[in-house]
Amino acid sequence: MHPRIPVRYTPPAMHTRLNPCSLRFLLCAAAFLIGCSSVFAQPDDGRPSHAAAVLDGMPHAKKIDQVAISPDGAAVAYIVDGKLAVTPASGGSSQAIQVEGNLAMRDVAWSADSKHLAFIADYAGDVPAAQLWTAAADGGTPVKHAELKGYAQAPRFSPDGSKLAILFIEGMPRAAGPLQPMTPLAGVIDQKIFEERIATVDLSTDHLSQVTPPDVYVYEYDWTADGKAWAAIAAHGNGDANWWVAHLYMVNANSGEMKEIYKPELQLANPRVSPDGKNVAVIEGLMSDAGLNGGEIRVVPTAGGAARNLTPNSKTSPSALAWTSSGAIVFAQNADGNSGFASVSLTTRDIHSLWTGEELAATTSDAWFPSASFSHDGSVTAIARQSASAPPEVWAGPIGKWKRLTQMNSGVKPAWGEMRNVHWMNGATRVQGWLMLPRNIATGKTYPLVVNVHGGPSWACTSYWDEERMGPESAVGYFALCPNPRGSYGQGEAFTQGNVKDFGGGDFQDIMAGVDAISKQFPIDSRRIGIRGHSYGGYMTMWAETQTQRFTAAVAGAGLSDWVSYSGLNDIDEWMIPFFGASVYDDPAVYAKSDPMHFVKAVKTPTLILVGDRDGEVPMEQSVEWWHALTTLNVPTKLVVYPDEGHLFIRPADARDYTLRTLEWFEEWFAKAP
Repeated sequence: MHPRIPVRYTPPAMHTRLNPCSLRFLLCAAAFLIGCSSVFAQPDDGRPSHAAAVLDGMPHAKKIDQVAISPDGAAVAYIVDGKLAVTPASGGSSQAIQVEGNLAMRDVAWSADSKHLAFIADYAGDVPAAQLWTAAADGGTPVKHAELKGYAQAPRFSPDGSKLAILFIEGMPRAAGPLQPMTPLAGVIDQKIFEERIATVDLSTDHLSQVTPPDVYVYEYDWTADGKAWAAIAAHGNGDANWWVAHLYMVNANSGEMKEIYKPELQLANPRVSPDGKNVAVIEGLMSDAGLNGGEIRVVPTAGGAARNLTPNSKTSPSALAWTSSGAIVFAQNADGNSGFASVSLTTRDIHSLWTGEELAATTSDAWFPSASFSHDGSVTAIARQSASAPPEVWAGPIGKWKRLTQMNSGVKPAWGEMRNVHWMNGATRVQGWLMLPRNIATGKTYPLVVNVHGGPSWACTSYWDEERMGPESAVGYFALCPNPRGSYGQGEAFTQGNVKDFGGGDFQDIMAGVDAISKQFPIDSRRIGIRGHSYGGYMTMWAETQTQRFTAAVAGAGLSDWVSYSGLNDIDEWMIPFFGASVYDDPAVYAKSDPMHFVKAVKTPTLILVGDRDGEVPMEQSVEWWHALTTLNVPTKLVVYPDEGHLFIRPADARDYTLRTLEWFEEWFAKAP
């Protein structure tokens, strides 16, 4: 259940999915009649609404698609708006790298000798097709090595520089990734599965070879130092659902033979082979979806054997890692809602904090967790650095001693109020969150509060440049709270697992305790408190209005209303097992106690429901069910279905409409509060 509300979005390099959910004709027809419009609401006199005026006044910072530091730490490649440039890590002028056709570039990678770059250039259009290029880092004409019909990602030079490996889904008919609009089902369903395989391109001949087996989906991989093998996270069958049951393999880079070396208890991410080739480091933990990293660091021998947990009982959530030249591991982490970096010894397991800051440091400005691009020895990093008060820029240097390399957003200022890292107690549980104050807050006034529940649930709110969620709420004149209740990252793996078999229990109580605490500390108008969220946040919004009448209005984006029907419709049903311990068919009681539909008759809160019609993660029917129930119960409600959108929205007009309707819904019902 992916976390973010709809944003203007460039599809990340993530695994593909097929769409098993049935878009029933009658439900679709009803939903489309309710609302598919992207026409923005206006007052009767034709002037834009207050919310529309606020959105039109939002600053627009340039986004950083990727940063990547050279292995020697001397140069940084970065992509902005699909354009690739290289700059010295010590500072200086940037050199642009261009290809024919003005194609959008992504997934840049360095050769081991730091002399060359590889990258993918995408053709425009809904059917994925791309080119694979290399370029000399010091200039020269780029060289095209392959035309790729299908979805490709994650190019990696072999250690000797003679080959490129890529993850490739040949013939994929749509953009890959769990957030993308699903292909509607029609006719006889043949269960065709598109597998993501490791392929190699010989740079001397440009010959492409599919290496891994055709029935295995590879999610992530890393070369061994000798170039003879890869460590890979992979699973047989449907790539969308089976990531939750993926294992760790060593793969022969010539034959494709796969040897399983580790069957995890939970989910795996970020495999990294040690410099001596003896071990693979991974992050293992309870994760909501591929691409939302968090957990604990484990080391597995490449020859097979028991995994060692290097960060047991940590009170942080490691999210990206790299080996150092000394054989230690340096890693990025969420630490109490902040970005942090630390190192851990392979032998003693001693952990040393290297830096922590109230900001988001990552490899892209649209990141979902802290990360960095590391030099070969781990001593130098490159990051896209941002916060709620500072737009993203490229920085590089030793951890905590970065130097700003770009000025692309100089002069861009926030249109919202101050962001604060806040804490409160729910009994013995300490909870963290982020509170944004209203812009131009005045003494003696009270203000509405909107609670923003993040998705996941294995994810966390952070301090990032916010033009699309809490920022507009603050600019309108609201307090905006984004809590990180149990189930979130930032407090350690035990905290992340705190809502297992307890959705809507302790996590909901953590959120409500935050509402109470914030209301006592800040000038909150208790008559005007709203709640909103998308995905898990949409579920929690639906759940909250069955449990309390405290909210004046609610906005549920891609919410989950009925566990039984959801299990039969969604495209990623394997995610439910780690969180509930069994399927809804094997243990219906554990789901029933957390099922909004079981308690729907308690709902009185006016509710706006927003969803994409081709959402495979939380299918549209879940929103239709909730809308139908609330309409039957005479609860003020509105359903808006966005055509051809998935779990997150790609079209800027739809993303703006989603935000505008949300603001106007709160504005309407806050105005009606007694």
